[in-house]
Formats: sequence, structure tokens, C-alpha cells
Amino acid sequence: MSHADAIALTRELVSFDTVNPPGRERECARRVGALLQEWGFAVDYYEYEDARTSVIARLGAADEKLPLCLTGHIDVVPLGTSPWSRDPFAGETDGDRLYGRGTSDMKAGVAAMLIAARSLAKRLRASPGVVLVLTAAEETGCIASGHLARQPVLGRAGAVVVGEPTSNYPMVGHKGSIKFHAVFRGKSAHGSMPHLGVNAIYKASQAISRLEYFDFQAAPHPVMGEPTLNVGTIEGGAGVNLVPDRAQIGVDVRTVPGVEHAALLERLRLNLGRDAELEILSDLPPVWTQPDDAWVARVFEICRPHLGEAPVAKTAPYMTDAANLLKAWHGAPTVILGPGDAGQAHQTDESCSQERIRQSVEIYEAIIRDWCRL
Repeated sequence: MSHADAIALTRELVSFDTVNPPGRERECARRVGALLQEWGFAVDYYEYEDARTSVIARLGAADEKLPLCLTGHIDVVPLGTSPWSRDPFAGETDGDRLYGRGTSDMKAGVAAMLIAARSLAKRLRASPGVVLVLTAAEETGCIASGHLARQPVLGRAGAVVVGEPTSNYPMVGHKGSIKFHAVFRGKSAHGSMPHLGVNAIYKASQAISRLEYFDFQAAPHPVMGEPTLNVGTIEGGAGVNLVPDRAQIGVDVRTVPGVEHAALLERLRLNLGRDAELEILSDLPPVWTQPDDAWVARVFEICRPHLGEAPVAKTAPYMTDAANLLKAWHGAPTVILGPGDAGQAHQTDESCSQERIRQSVEIYEAIIRDWCRL
């Protein structure tokens, strides 16, 4: 396959309906796994639920240097309520643009990684090697990568490339994420006699007021800035003439390096009030590699001619599976680098530049060659 075949493979991956929910990544995962086996990789499949399939593929002999990990997800977000002007699963093209759900986020990145791995496969056997981790269920909280990280299946890796959409700009991390529901209990009564009840919505609203001015007591990160908190949902009450006995809020916290999650959660519990019941939906640490790391510096140099400028330290605005994978690969330098356009992610008529897809194959090949000394 040539670099141009990354376009064809992107179109093929887009044709698999892996909209999450429900996901159903198995068919796409099996196709990807079959290709990798054909190219000489050892392939394993992992399902945390029926048909929610992730792929781990390896090629290379571990020596004194650990393998390089290339990772991406194969699920995509729902189509949304706005009508598409193109078939979201057909991979239609118009000029430089390739259209379809998942083109930018992030089946183009997966396809480019696969083609790069394929082109160097015959030379990988006697090198530190490559491990590809292609996950299900990333779009609903990095669920599958969390399951993989809790099992002894990931092995080891010395550095990580995450193929999320960055327009081929190498980014050195992203904020962490804590998402939770806080439930407040009260006592129901007739709305005409509120003194006989306990209003759970009042409890929730008082907690929200405190959260609005929550002090993280954390210094801003030089690249990521300050941690943030947003109350995104509120629900409660069964009728306007009832004192509500239950209310729930949904909170999204984004953290930066240096913020310790366990201590932060304890402070949030105190802030919400001891009678608040917390249901933690997501607890993923930030990802950060010092931009002066030797490997990151080489990745920057590899990307420089393609970008037309020297990269500087930037971080992605979104979460990635790296937050989970690095629980198994502590300290592995990580870059987020893929052909997709982050501004196209989750959009109606999502598209990706075909030239950037071809470009990303060259970039991934160069990173593999550099790491594996090929």
C-alpha cells in the first residue's frame, strides 16, 4: 500500500457504523485486526462488553529499548440532530475534503497509523518494535482503555503517539477530567405546606453557589492554564406543587498537572456538604510531557517541515485514552498528533483533509523509524 491508500482505508473504516452509543466496534476491530495479522503483527482482541471490541497488535523484539505505542479509538459520536448533506458512512470526497462521521475524529488517524505500521512491518522484527492499541468506547469516557489499563494486557511501552485530531501539530498533553453527579436528598411535602418538608433543590442550589466560586488553590500551568469547573446539568422535583425530595447536579472539572485528584475530590465533598452523595463518572489524570524531553524534541523536528514552522508547546483541549494507558506506562513521553481537524470533531458533515492524511503517514513512519532505529 502507498500513502494514498490511507485515504482508501479511512473510507473503509468510516463505512463501519461504530456510533457510540451503542458502539458495536467488533466488526471494525476484526477488520483492522485481520489486516494487522496479514502484515505480520500478533493480534489480540479484548471485549469489556459484548461487541465492544478493542485491538492490541504487536510486532518487534523487545530489547533494551521498549516499543513505541501508536493508539487511537474506532468508535465515533452520534450523527446529531441536524441533517447531513452527505452520507455519513460513504466517505465521499470533494476536492481535498473527505467526508463522513469519524473522518477527523479519528478514523483518519487510525488509518494513517495502520499504513505507516504496514510499510515498515518487515523491518520491525529486529527492532524495539511497535504496539498498536485501538480502542472501543473512547467517546463515552475512555471506558475500554480504562478496562485495558486495569488488566495485565498492555505490556510495556516507552513512548506514546495518540492519533487524535491536531492537524498534524504535535501536542504535549491535555487537562485531566473529573466528572460526577451530586445527589441531594430532602423530604417531600405538599407545596402549600413547605415547612413540613425539606427542599432538595434548595440544597442543590446552595451547593451550586459555592461551586461557582470554588478556589482550586492551584497555580496556573504554564501551558494549560488554570483548572476549571462547570455545573452542566441540574434536575429535581416531581411537580410544581411538591416539595422536592431529590435533586441532582452534574459537574465537569478539568485539572492541570500538580492538582492531586483524591485531595481535590475531598475538598469538593466538603464544599458540597456532607449529605451530598457523589457518583464519580470519570476520574482521569492530566497528560503532560515536558516539551524539552529528548524524544518530543525529535518529534517536533519531524513535524517541522510539514507544518512550515517550528512547533512550540501546546496541549489539546480534549481528553484522550492516554490518561488511562499511562497508568500502565508510567512516565512514557506522549504526544497527541493526528491528521484530523479538531474543529470538525462531532460536527455535522464532518470532514478531513486528504493531504493531511497522506502527510500523517509520512510523519508516523518517520517517528517509527526514529524510535526503532530503522
